[in-house]
Amino acid sequence: MRAVIQRVTHASVKIGEELASEISKGLCVLVGITHDDTAEDSEFIIRKILNLRLFDDPESGKRWDKSVKDLNLQVLVVSQVFYTLWFIKRK
Repeated sequence: MRAVIQRVTHASVKIGEELASEISKGLCVLVGITHDDTAEDSEFIIRKILNLRLFDDPESGKRWDKSVKDLNLQVLVVSQVFYTLWFIKRK
């Protein structure tokens, strides 16, 4: 399992012309999952994403001090089929 994480002020996913999902400030995560990945792998990466300190503390101004969980921000997770196929091919 691999994840590409990006901080965003806004992110959305469209399927064709239809808006499937959108978020305001938070993280956009592109996830590649393989047939070898387990539930434990998923739980690990979820905990990691929610607890990564990627945001500034709004009170102290300290950089890289708060997580999406700390600040109640949003996470948009997008399954990446092509990314997954590329990862499988590389093994």
